[in-house]
Amino acid sequence: MRVREIDIGGVKIGGDNPLALIAGPCVIESETHARLMASELKSIAAAHKIPFVFKASYDKANRSSAANFRGPGLKTGLAILRRIRDDFTVPVLSDVHETTDVPEAAEVLDALQIPAFLCRQTDLLAAAGRTGKPVNVKKGQFAAPWDMKHAVEKIAATGNPNAFLTERGVSFGYNNLVVDMRALPVMRALGVPVVFDATHSVQLPAGLGGRSGGDRTMAPVLARAAVAAGVDALFLEVHDNPDAAECDGPNMVPLAELGTLLEMVTAIDRVTRPLL
Repeated sequence: MRVREIDIGGVKIGGDNPLALIAGPCVIESETHARLMASELKSIAAAHKIPFVFKASYDKANRSSAANFRGPGLKTGLAILRRIRDDFTVPVLSDVHETTDVPEAAEVLDALQIPAFLCRQTDLLAAAGRTGKPVNVKKGQFAAPWDMKHAVEKIAATGNPNAFLTERGVSFGYNNLVVDMRALPVMRALGVPVVFDATHSVQLPAGLGGRSGGDRTMAPVLARAAVAAGVDALFLEVHDNPDAAECDGPNMVPLAELGTLLEMVTAIDRVTRPLL
């Protein structure tokens, strides 16, 4: 099914466009680290001819424990993302958690992301929609794929047609997620681009007690399956040293392994894309 084309700072997803990549560390750990990751990711994506959007959170408001690292916060984090966008000429995307953050975030971000646990928050969806920016709504772990039409409609009601959806797994008992690949064509049938988040899908939420666990070795497996099923972009959290990461280390793709993964998924996309 042909879906709407959305422009994220010059990177087009959906329509007849090839697979795109949304990637970066889970959270901004420091400006130096974020810039390193943006530079490396842009280079790797270019080598595999895959359009690239840089992602990092300025504030992770949904950490398991209040003691966990959240990031530099709104003002400092947005300033870092602005410099990355301008210096590396890459579009940037980050999470928004509060309606009060949206206007300031929209001045910097090329796309606003609604976290999965907030995908039903009408006021937040409407505030993001009113910016006119593309809005990526991550499907809640509790949500059915066909119910995501309501999130799309809430954004469309503001006059903004630029919503897209991300699959990131569904709760399967406690501290575990599974992916139902049927969700991908179901959500694409809504006429919007669909992204697959291969790294959060292998997360074990709060699986390590005060923080989340995960199995990063399964992220490439699910990424290949999702591209074969038909998606418009891959979402990957990537880190140069995941074991030392401040957030989501167990499920992040090591930077050194990204090139191999992109080679595989772009090859699959070239076969799959004409059949969608």
